[in-house]
Amino acid sequence: MIIIGEKINGTIPGVKKAIENRDEQFIRDLAVKQVEAGAHYIDVCASTAPEFEVQTLKWLMEIVQDAIDTPLCIDSPNPRAIEQVFKYAKEPGIINSVSEEGGKCEVVYPMIQSTRWQVIALTCDQKGIPSDVQARVEITKTMVQKAQQYDITPDRIHIDPLVMAISADNQSLLNFIETLKAVKELYPTIKVTSGLSNISFGMPLRKIINQHFLTIATYAGMDSAILDPCNRDILTTLLAAEALLGRDRYCRNFSNAYRKNKIGPDRGSHN
Repeated sequence: MIIIGEKINGTIPGVKKAIENRDEQFIRDLAVKQVEAGAHYIDVCASTAPEFEVQTLKWLMEIVQDAIDTPLCIDSPNPRAIEQVFKYAKEPGIINSVSEEGGKCEVVYPMIQSTRWQVIALTCDQKGIPSDVQARVEITKTMVQKAQQYDITPDRIHIDPLVMAISADNQSLLNFIETLKAVKELYPTIKVTSGLSNISFGMPLRKIINQHFLTIATYAGMDSAILDPCNRDILTTLLAAEALLGRDRYCRNFSNAYRKNKIGPDRGSHN
């Protein structure tokens, strides 16, 4: 599983405060902790007022890249903001994200043409997030076809079927899995991703819901996830699922993480 560390996001109160106070050490520590916990990419999301987003993203990118060598996942709903900070990335990472909403593909795809950058593609359009599987598959087809015009192959695309809260849609997980399977049947090399927390919105014991979603989605073939790698419960769930599915040879990853005290019974407070 490709882990995209989610903790450097301005919607999180502690990060928002660090951005406002320009607390470089706080951001640096978050980046280092996520990499040490196993993140393959570090998401950087400003979530500030539009007039400050570019300068904030640039500031975050500079701090994170000074602290670690792990590639970035540049995260913004505004493709023009990504376009302005893209050149400050030291190595290819992931763009988060494009969709069929507001001409985002037409901005991002030319930008990453002839590069090794990957992209997260959301299955939504001008009408919003479709409730049915087939509409999500059709949006995927459109985005993949557009990508091919810029020589962007399916293996560089992480499709996010946008799992809905089960409190509002009891079929949410089943629709996610059905979309995943349909997309992978069309494009065997494409990746499927998800943020974990949406599915549990409005529910008690959200952490438990998220853990079970991660297990089921991993079994179904999800390739990457935007999550908190410092959360021991989530990391334990992921490593246990991969060991049980035969994806961890001799259970080395699970055993090493346990020996390093990254997983297992928590002896202190959760990160």
